[in-house]
Amino acid sequence: KRTDQLAPSEPQTFSLRAPLPPWPQGQGFALGKINLGELEAVKVSRFKFIWSSNTQDEKKGVTFYKPIGIPDGFYSLGYYCQSNDQPFRGFVLVAREIPSKSESTHISTGIASPALREPVDYTLVWSSNDGSEERLQGCGFFWLPQPPEGYKSIGYLVTCSPKKPKLDKVRCVRADLTERCENYQVILDVGTRFSEFPFQVWSTRPSHRGMLGRGVSVWTFSCNSCWVPGQELPIACLKNLDPTLHAMPNCDQIHALINHYGPTVFFHPDEIYMPSSVSWFFENGALLFRKGDSVGQSIDVDGSNLPSGGRNDGEFWIDLPSGDRKNNVKSGNLGSAKLYVHVKPALGGTFTDIAMWIFCPFNGPATLKVGVMNYSLGKIGQHVGDWEHFTLRICNFTGELWSIYFSQHSGGVWVNAYDLEYIQGNKAIVYSSKNGHATFPHPGTYIQGSGKLGLGIRNDVARSNFFVDSSTRYELVAAEYLGDGVVSEPGWLQFMRKWGPTIVYDVSILPLVLRYSMANIFVKLPVELYGEEGPTGPKEKNNWVGDERG
Repeated sequence: KRTDQLAPSEPQTFSLRAPLPPWPQGQGFALGKINLGELEAVKVSRFKFIWSSNTQDEKKGVTFYKPIGIPDGFYSLGYYCQSNDQPFRGFVLVAREIPSKSESTHISTGIASPALREPVDYTLVWSSNDGSEERLQGCGFFWLPQPPEGYKSIGYLVTCSPKKPKLDKVRCVRADLTERCENYQVILDVGTRFSEFPFQVWSTRPSHRGMLGRGVSVWTFSCNSCWVPGQELPIACLKNLDPTLHAMPNCDQIHALINHYGPTVFFHPDEIYMPSSVSWFFENGALLFRKGDSVGQSIDVDGSNLPSGGRNDGEFWIDLPSGDRKNNVKSGNLGSAKLYVHVKPALGGTFTDIAMWIFCPFNGPATLKVGVMNYSLGKIGQHVGDWEHFTLRICNFTGELWSIYFSQHSGGVWVNAYDLEYIQGNKAIVYSSKNGHATFPHPGTYIQGSGKLGLGIRNDVARSNFFVDSSTRYELVAAEYLGDGVVSEPGWLQFMRKWGPTIVYDVSILPLVLRYSMANIFVKLPVELYGEEGPTGPKEKNNWVGDERG
């Protein structure tokens, strides 16, 4: 049975719940176009249906679209596709060359080399047609533009005819204006059951991401019938060569974004290990310990006497006070709690990541779920100084909230804006799990571990009267792209050692029924549960500079 279908019903278009406010003035944020150096990019979200690959369930199909309404002087770089079960919110970037006095030239010829050129030909990558001339109607044909020498293709074209597209339908980009991209998530998987040849369609992302990455997603797709993981793709993404990253928000715009989008963080109704501000933690007796010295040192309210810089070498760590004050500090102080905000470029400065860190003086014990049974793991999972975070990703073309990353122990997940739960306007809800403080988008019980083995660590989340509104209770602690001294980083942020002592747990404290298989169980559980990773501060996390894990 072929998967070809006529045009499916149009998916519902998604828009944020509330209109966007007028953002404060700035150089290039939310102006609809972004200067990438020699190229200028514009976001196009109007499309014409080309072809849909559907299973018997229309919602499980994928539809391919041609961008239309492209502004004068701009050119398509490739087509767009999305699953039919998602609200319509997609876009692709189109580009034009920015006239420059210093034209790039080929050294060998001395002839000016334009940033964009037509392909020299197309290669048919795959077709849903079974080879029958009589059954061409309704089939999809996937074409890879063949770039001129020194250029890269950015996306594929799709037609419903075996005739090659015209060469002027798309542009290729000069290689030095591109970066390598990689397959990200499978959008369509056509097995041999539906076609003589297997075929996959993927979303893509820049290979080099994070705060220093200059790769720009064009939001086209990758497709192939014989791709091997690790193999370089025949398409690339764009590269932002503008050193100023002019589309990033300035300070006033950052505060406006947080005020408009800042989520409310809800803690479990049975939570006893609440967050606090870092200064409350220091003021209430947290101590700095040095290797070889059994007496801890008091810490200044701003952390100014903490050792700064260096690396996590085990020479210093922070611990709770002893005596009666210990339990008080372990319980935290919700009234003082705030979100510590790090703002950084994402996807080459076409998006802004607003990472919001929350501090809890203590991480409580874990509960193991085995089938229908729950087992308290005693002290396993407990540690001092728990840093958790979530990240808002903002589109710099429009200022729209695009998605939120929910950090969950040693991993996490991106959730699109249309799958979030909102409390007011465009402010989403973030749920913090009982004892462990991992973040989730919806209430319920999430199991981290092995579904195959039927076991994992419980993450219970629910709404309660314990919450922190990040839109008002926050502190901007870092935004390196704004330049030195624009945002004053607090002294404690430079503490690169552990915010709690290293603890390695003895599995003999577990219930007897679990001990025999703990070697197999532990490889499925978060490593921080049994002491392999110490509770380091935000700047020691790999996502401070790099992209999120997910």
